[in-house]
Amino acid sequence: MNKRIIVYSLGKLMVMAAALFLAPALVSLIFREGRAFCFLIPGFLMFAAGALCLRFKPKRHKSYAKEGFVTVAFMWIAFSVFGALPFMLDGCIPSFVDAFFETVSGFTTTGSTILTDVESLARSLLFWRSFTHWVGGMGVLALAIAVLPSSRGNDDERDSAVHLLRAESPGPTFGKLVSKLSRNSRILYGIYTVMTLCEIVLLLAGGMPLFDSIVNSFGTAGTGGFGIKNASIGFYDSAYFDYVIGIFMILFGVNFNVYYFLLTGNLLKFLKSEEIKWYFGIIAAAVGVITVNIASLCDSVGEALRYAFFQVASIITTTGFVTADYELWPTLSKTVLVLLMFIGACAGSTGGGLKVSRVIILLKTAVKELRYQINPREVRAVRCDGEPVDHSVVTGVSSYFGIYMIIMALSTLLISFDGKDPTTTFTAVTACLNNIGPGLSEVGATGNFSGFSDFAKLVLSFDMLAGRLELYPMLIAFSPSMWKRSL
Repeated sequence: MNKRIIVYSLGKLMVMAAALFLAPALVSLIFREGRAFCFLIPGFLMFAAGALCLRFKPKRHKSYAKEGFVTVAFMWIAFSVFGALPFMLDGCIPSFVDAFFETVSGFTTTGSTILTDVESLARSLLFWRSFTHWVGGMGVLALAIAVLPSSRGNDDERDSAVHLLRAESPGPTFGKLVSKLSRNSRILYGIYTVMTLCEIVLLLAGGMPLFDSIVNSFGTAGTGGFGIKNASIGFYDSAYFDYVIGIFMILFGVNFNVYYFLLTGNLLKFLKSEEIKWYFGIIAAAVGVITVNIASLCDSVGEALRYAFFQVASIITTTGFVTADYELWPTLSKTVLVLLMFIGACAGSTGGGLKVSRVIILLKTAVKELRYQINPREVRAVRCDGEPVDHSVVTGVSSYFGIYMIIMALSTLLISFDGKDPTTTFTAVTACLNNIGPGLSEVGATGNFSGFSDFAKLVLSFDMLAGRLELYPMLIAFSPSMWKRSL
């Protein structure tokens, strides 16, 4: 393990990320809250820590995937630690574990919260919570590579950047749109930013205040779901806002590479994408089932469609915004929502969950194995988008699912020591590991995670980080055997 390059890379990222604290400090100054110091102090501390790490210059710049995984894991932990300080300095969340949980939930775009009254927070802190969603949605590393000056660098440095991005990118495979990583990141962040601005404009057009439009758009873009009202989006009680935010949640749950193909006129790749077809098909089916199931509880079919559409969009994209208390819905509707929690959005999007592409591969692999049991002589490859899927990808997806289930089982066991009911315990882990936010029962649409012990919150924080980073970085970073090896 090349430890020096890990520390050095962390230093560069922390020095760059320290500038993020300037945004909420500016908001505090605009609203004359007197809380700018709550952000400037953590920003200075992160910059200082990063500068200290930069003193450990590596003798060898050569790095491999394991260094990339470890760097990404520690980077997200470091960001969450420093990001928790504003809440503690303000005094709204005096406990470090609670503040850490809240910040991890923000950066991982989970949206689970320990706060019982978010409306009591200062606007700068509400902005910071939602801003962490926006930054974490596309990825901190992608942002760093997008904004840092382009540099030719040597082969070792380019390989290191690729390993870092691969460790942070969501989905079973990692692919570049263009050859240069910096340009690739700028394209993706450009699309991301334009879509966010479009949502802000549409919310403003509907009469939502500017501040609310910005922070709600941040939460939508990052598919995070931190609300600035205790009733979340339901506070506005507007069909227009429900449909605008619902549509954008779905759009942000689409693989961003698809948008690049559309912009460059490559319609064939869009039309061939099985993941897109399955994604929209699952949404349509879930909305249809829930609409019919809750129609008797609503004043009209139109109202049932509105609530069903929003909650399906929110859950499958793992955003976590709510407009209705789905705890009161029939068991069928709640079961559909729980299933959507596991599926998640598309690979290469800001959404969490297993990802639709993995679900497709798992199902096709299962069908292939059934066919093999019937006819062992039949040779059939798993195919997606009309092309055979590489065996390593199929194996990787199966391994990922196995590890995913083991982490879920162990986390559920550990959380059960808190003595919560089974529904609360299971859906709390499901909501955190899949980066969704709300679950059912005590952690449902009107609940929160404040009732868990500090130990349980740390376990759930690990789950949120593991879910956002696709499991492997967090597991490798805390694997003793990896640290014993040296290059």
